[in-house]
Amino acid sequence: MKHLLTGIALRKYNGKYAPLACLLLGLFVPQIVWAQTSAVQHPSTNEPSPISTLGDNYQNSIELLKNRFRVDHHIEEITLVFFREYGSAPVVLVKPDGSKIFQTQAEEQGIEWYDAATYDMIRLTNPVPGPWQAVGQILPDSRVMILSEVKLHAEPLPSLLFSGEILKLTARLTNGDKPIEYKEFREAVDLSIELVSTNNPNYDNFGADNQLIATFQDNGMGMDERPMDGVFTGQFNLIIPAGEWEPIFRVVTPMYTREQVEPVIILHRTPVKLDVDYDDGQRGYHNLLVDVDRELVDINSLLVDGRVRYPNGDIQNFSLTETSDDTRRYKIVAFEDGLFRVKLTVYGTTVNGRDFILDVPEYTFEVEPEIIQQPLVDENGEPILASTEVDIQSLPQPQPDESLPAPEEDNVLLTVILVNGAILLIGGGALVFVVLSRRRSHLSNSSGDSFLKTLNIKGKFAEMKQMIADMLKRKDKEKEDTKAS
Repeated sequence: MKHLLTGIALRKYNGKYAPLACLLLGLFVPQIVWAQTSAVQHPSTNEPSPISTLGDNYQNSIELLKNRFRVDHHIEEITLVFFREYGSAPVVLVKPDGSKIFQTQAEEQGIEWYDAATYDMIRLTNPVPGPWQAVGQILPDSRVMILSEVKLHAEPLPSLLFSGEILKLTARLTNGDKPIEYKEFREAVDLSIELVSTNNPNYDNFGADNQLIATFQDNGMGMDERPMDGVFTGQFNLIIPAGEWEPIFRVVTPMYTREQVEPVIILHRTPVKLDVDYDDGQRGYHNLLVDVDRELVDINSLLVDGRVRYPNGDIQNFSLTETSDDTRRYKIVAFEDGLFRVKLTVYGTTVNGRDFILDVPEYTFEVEPEIIQQPLVDENGEPILASTEVDIQSLPQPQPDESLPAPEEDNVLLTVILVNGAILLIGGGALVFVVLSRRRSHLSNSSGDSFLKTLNIKGKFAEMKQMIADMLKRKDKEKEDTKAS
C-alpha cells in the first residue's frame, strides 16, 4: 500500500512539489498501517461488569465523588458490601436522581440492609440504572464489593479417619470463581463444617444428632498459621461416634446461606487398644499396655503422651517415645487400691502414610482391696479348723426367761383395758349431757346421789373392775399350767 500511494503521488505531483509529497507520505502511512495491524492483533477481551467506577483518578480523589459506581440496566438484583471504620454509622446510598436511601428507611423501600460494626451488606432488587454513590466513613483502601456466588474451597477430607482424631483443614473463599482479596470480608462471613449421620443401623452413629465439628478462622490463632492471609483454617475435634457421616460445608452471610455437600465418609473407631496387667503382689506395679489396630496404623510410628490419676487424686504425667514393633508398656505404681484413670494423646501414622493426632477416650481400671477371712472360734476362744464338722444341735442354745410375761399377751390385755375404758368414758359423758339437758327442771329438786343412782355409774365401774380382775386371774393360771408342764 505504501508503494501504491507513493506512485500515485509522483504521477499527480510530477513537478517541483514531488519531493515534499513523498516526505509526507513516508511519515504518515506507516502510522496508519500500524494502527490497523494493532486493532487486528489485540481485540478487546474484557467481560462486562454489573457496575463500574466513575471518574478519573483526580475526580475519585475528591471527597464528594468517592465511592461512585454505575449500575447497568440489565441488573435485576445486586448485593453490595461496604467496609467502613469500626463503630461508624451505616453508609447512605445516593440514587442517580439524587434521592437518598438511609438504613432506617431501607425496609420501607423493599431493600435488605444488614449493618454490623465494620461493614454494611445491602441487597438491591431491580436497582435504578445509572451512577450511584455511597457516603460514609468507608475505609480508604476499600472499594464497593459485589457478592455474586461465594464458595468455600476446602481441602478434601482424608479417606481414613478415626473417632477422636484432631485434624487440621484449610479452605479459601471465592466470589464469582475469583479469590476474595478483601481482608475485611472475613468479618462478614461464617464458615463451618457439619457432619450428618446416614442413620445406617450397622454403625455406631445410627440415630446420632448432627455434629458441628469445626469453624474456619483466619485470625492467626489455633492452627491458623497467619492472620488475614485469605487462608481459613479449621480445627476438627472428631469426638463423635464412629460410622457413616455426610460432610456439609456451609458459608453463612447475613443475606444468605450456601451449603456444599461432600461424599460420604467412614469414621473408624479409635485404633488404640488399652489393657492392664495387674500387680501380682510381688512386682509392686501394674503394667499399662498400649497397642493399635495394625491394619490401620503403623506401630513403629506410635508415640504416647499420657496422664495417670491415682485413687488418692495424685496425677502423674508420662511419655512413651521409643519406637518398636512391640506393645508399649508403662509401669503404674501399685501403692494403694481404688480407681485409676488414664488419659492418652497418641501420635502416629496411618498405613497410607498420613500423620494423625488422636485424643483417646479416658480409660479406667479398679483395684479392689484383698479380703482377709477371719478364723472361726469356739465358745472357749479356740480356732475351729475348716475341716472340723461342728454339730449345731450340740451347741448350747440360749433359753428364754420364763419370768417375763409374753409380749403378745401383755399387748392384748392392755388393748382390752384401753378400749373398754374409752367406751365407758365416752358413753357416760354423752349420757350425762343428754339427761341433764332434758331433765334440768326435775334434777334441780333432787339430790346428786339420787341422780348417780339413776345412772348407776358406780355399778358399771364395779363390773369393769371385776372383769379386769377375772382376766388377770385367768392369765396367772395359764402361766402356772405352762410352768408345770
